[in-house]
Amino acid sequence: MNIVIVIDSLVGGGAEKVMLTLAQEMVSKAHNVTILSLAQNIEYDIPNPLSVESLFSGRATKVDRFWQIKKNVKVLEAWFEQKLLQLGSIDLVLSNLDRSNNLLAKSKIENIHFVVHNSVNAELARQKKLGPLSYLYLKKSKQNLNGKSLICVSKGVEEEIKQGNLISPSAITTIYNPFNFKEINEQANESNINIPDTPYLIHVGRFAKQKRHDVLFDTFAKLDKKYKLVLLCNKKEKAFKLAKQYGIENQLIVPGFEQNPYNWIKQAKALLLSSDFEGFGNVLVEALAVGTPVVSTECPHGPSEILTGELSKYLVPIGQSEKLVLAVKQVLADNPNVGKAAILEKVCADRVTEQYLALAN
Repeated sequence: MNIVIVIDSLVGGGAEKVMLTLAQEMVSKAHNVTILSLAQNIEYDIPNPLSVESLFSGRATKVDRFWQIKKNVKVLEAWFEQKLLQLGSIDLVLSNLDRSNNLLAKSKIENIHFVVHNSVNAELARQKKLGPLSYLYLKKSKQNLNGKSLICVSKGVEEEIKQGNLISPSAITTIYNPFNFKEINEQANESNINIPDTPYLIHVGRFAKQKRHDVLFDTFAKLDKKYKLVLLCNKKEKAFKLAKQYGIENQLIVPGFEQNPYNWIKQAKALLLSSDFEGFGNVLVEALAVGTPVVSTECPHGPSEILTGELSKYLVPIGQSEKLVLAVKQVLADNPNVGKAAILEKVCADRVTEQYLALAN
């Protein structure tokens, strides 16, 4: 089949990584995949067989604004017409993130499924705090998904959309994010001289309000001083500035964006997730896959679908650092064997890719 994956950019982020994994797996099954990035920004190493093209020069931050959208939808449609001439058919189009969704939703392009990577309600609540224009832009972006076929990355996100009255899709289903466990474990075993010998906990995620580094730092300040805290995030200076307020700046290690986070995760005593909301919580699965215990806020959505059975005791309410402290102490004392977590079977790349390919039929 001929498949096109459209995404806003390929900067370091969860949705971007998910789509690169999916594209690789599709190519390994002898399908022809093109990733179309609206922007030229690429932070990830692009594996050899993958074809990546960009539609606009620069960062493409305003390509879907009302004064530009008609013109840019035509640019997008022209790209697809060229691709159609080249390939003869396009069997499946996957759209990711708001700018891509906004352009594709207004286009005449066929066979599109829109992937919803995050809690719609939580995104809107956060945007409201940034002012009315930001909020209205995001609300309109979500409403553009009315009458479209949606793929949600967790059952929680699917239920939220079904129960709400903002989006009425033509079809909706959940397909979990794909994980290539063979590749993850190979990278987890790579040596890295920058990884400290001292015991450390780890947090992986953008330095953004959603991730609640304030809760993370407040929690860490109450733990045994023998531990370091590794942050794999952007905005290093902001991280240290906030850490200073909690008196933990000397225990912080911030290597910045890492192409391979898995060897850092594998050697950590535990991985912590302190978010107010997620779409799924990829990093929890990645930690379980390399045998690292996790503690997470029970945020909407994802963590409660990942940490099930015995592991559910390491879920805590959002925004409560005291409870996070207790759960971290518990997980460090238990050192649970997480390699057999039930979620791992459900998210293996092969199984997930077959679910995506079935959409074309």
